[in-house]
Amino acid sequence: MNKTLNVAAIVLASMLALTACAETTSSESTGAYVDDATITAKVKAAILGEPGLKSLQIGVETYKDVVQLSGFVNSPQAKTRAGDVAANVAGVKAVRNDLVVK
Repeated sequence: MNKTLNVAAIVLASMLALTACAETTSSESTGAYVDDATITAKVKAAILGEPGLKSLQIGVETYKDVVQLSGFVNSPQAKTRAGDVAANVAGVKAVRNDLVVK
């Protein structure tokens, strides 16, 4: 009986460990998280290299290859340009441009 409980405990622990790493609708797998972090870094670098964009005022977050831009820019043209720059980064599926023109 004790051996059966040990086997059941090992099976249960294994199942929990595997499901903890699985992707769900509300969380990402470790690999997807790393991919999103890479995309975020690439978008930030692209914005930083773009003349006329104050990159320190633009926040970038990525979830499942969708980039969200937030923060403030000085003109509608800068907002559009930031969205275009983000959209042209490899791996970006879509851009949510939530930048605010001040």
